[in-house]
Amino acid sequence: MNPLSPPSGMHAELAVLDAGELEAEFVESAHRILATLVGGGAALGWINPPSRDDVAELLGQVVAAVPAGDAALRVAYLDRRLVGLGYWLRYGRPTHRPHADLEKIAVDAAAHGRGVGRALTSALMADAREAGIEVLTLDARGDNAGALHLYRSLGFTEYGRLPNFVAFGERRYDKVFCMLDFRRQR
Repeated sequence: MNPLSPPSGMHAELAVLDAGELEAEFVESAHRILATLVGGGAALGWINPPSRDDVAELLGQVVAAVPAGDAALRVAYLDRRLVGLGYWLRYGRPTHRPHADLEKIAVDAAAHGRGVGRALTSALMADAREAGIEVLTLDARGDNAGALHLYRSLGFTEYGRLPNFVAFGERRYDKVFCMLDFRRQR
């Protein structure tokens, strides 16, 4: 199976992307998901929908870090259509190298409520554990109750909060920091 294309014959499957060249169709689908979500106000780190080039550059950086064990990128397909993606990146600072940050989990609005976010996050957690990550961190916008509930249900704990830190136009939201300590599970 080419990990950059949807799996055949499967209703739903998660596949890990390798460090090969990103196919244009995949980048277009990922861009569609991210731009639509951000356009609808989703908390994915952008104020305005990202351009296709922004998404291609971001995915290229993640995929390039995979062979060294410094990243994992998971994608979800339903009926051969990309409906979600997520990734983690290992911290670059030498004193933080044992740890990684879960940076984005994005699920097409049409697939919400179908377990895609849970499946992506669970797969990324397994990848992190296998890569020897000691602590997997993430941050979420404070009003993103669904994501925060999902992360708590998967074992993440809140370890800090910056009140009114995230600026979205005139609105301000808390930035919530969560962590999953794999050292306690070993």
